[in-house]
Amino acid sequence: MTAEKILLCVLDGISDRPCPEFGYRTPLQAAHTPNLDTLAREGICGIMDTIAPGIRPGSDTAHLSLLGYPPERYYTGRGPLEAEGCGIHMERGMIGFRVNYATIDDEGIVTDRRAGRISDTGALSRAIQEEVDLSSLGVEFVFRSGAGHRAALAFRGEGLGAAVSSNDPKKEGAILHRFEALTSKPEDRKTAEALNEFARQAGEILREQPLNQEREKRGDQPANMVLIRGAGQMGHYEPFNEKYGMKGSVIAAATLITGIGTVVGLTRVDVQGITGSANTNLEGKIRATISELEKADFVLLNIKGADEAGHDGNAQKKKEFIEVIDQALAPLQDLENCLIAFCADHSTPCSVKDHSGDPVPLLIHGEGVRVDGVDRYDEIACAGGGLHRIRGEYLMPVLLDLVNRSRKYGA
Repeated sequence: MTAEKILLCVLDGISDRPCPEFGYRTPLQAAHTPNLDTLAREGICGIMDTIAPGIRPGSDTAHLSLLGYPPERYYTGRGPLEAEGCGIHMERGMIGFRVNYATIDDEGIVTDRRAGRISDTGALSRAIQEEVDLSSLGVEFVFRSGAGHRAALAFRGEGLGAAVSSNDPKKEGAILHRFEALTSKPEDRKTAEALNEFARQAGEILREQPLNQEREKRGDQPANMVLIRGAGQMGHYEPFNEKYGMKGSVIAAATLITGIGTVVGLTRVDVQGITGSANTNLEGKIRATISELEKADFVLLNIKGADEAGHDGNAQKKKEFIEVIDQALAPLQDLENCLIAFCADHSTPCSVKDHSGDPVPLLIHGEGVRVDGVDRYDEIACAGGGLHRIRGEYLMPVLLDLVNRSRKYGA
């Protein structure tokens, strides 16, 4: 029997480097993961460079690669993908940006790039959408809240470019930057001018919002400015169902991942209580995944909390959340007629507090795989598996072949 469906489960940032607190094992090696280990014993393993050896992938470029959309061909910047994930329909040629709500003081110095990790910014975003006016510049815009302190912005209009700088100084205690064109092209100058005017008006509007006034009275950081970065022009993505002949869905808390899924034509599945952090509703995600596989041929499931712990440099928290993930994955062992691939999109070592170019562990479980001798799912054990070391761009061809959807090359 050959499996007919594919579940690609991306354990975001789960892989790491040796940590002294675990006797120089990684958090994944140190974690108790009986379910992943069982799947490893029953499957085939390897390690994977999601882009190429030594290249530090972004979550955006890595997911595009894993889905078989080479980033060197398709990637135009993170902004359009974030915008799509926030519910903005990005038409070809529109300019997209990722946004943080932030706090600045009276001198224009950024005191908190995440405005105290504010959540529920819907009222703030509606005020910006309704009150900012860029008509004098010939620019239409759409502004939407994302998860937590995040939001997205999209520009539409004639003569707009995406080669512009950011107003984000990337650290607290630094002055807010002005947007600048990165080329001499009039299209980029026009976009920079529109961004400066957008940020000026948005700041004035945010200072008057009741939500921010209430936050200040409580001693919380007000969300009185928007930090805008990741500019990119929306391009064309071959629809997933045309590329692979499969109907697909995406389940993720991160707007970036849902945006990537929707731009390639995957159906977004919303799950109540998912956050992208350690307090996420993992059980709900797994239930939604199992339900979705009853009608879809392919599901992309992203689980993000381990990545957050890596960025925080908290190895113990990362280990503990890996164990929570493993427990939540137990129902997937009972899936029938389904090939499951487990991998990370990148490593997020606690010692680096950012992405690294280290390869990630890969496990494929299901009917028809050649079972190797690996008995644990971790960075070192998987390196000895039958898949050896592959690149992310080869993952979909391998999975398609295992479900008998691969086209023959030659006669």
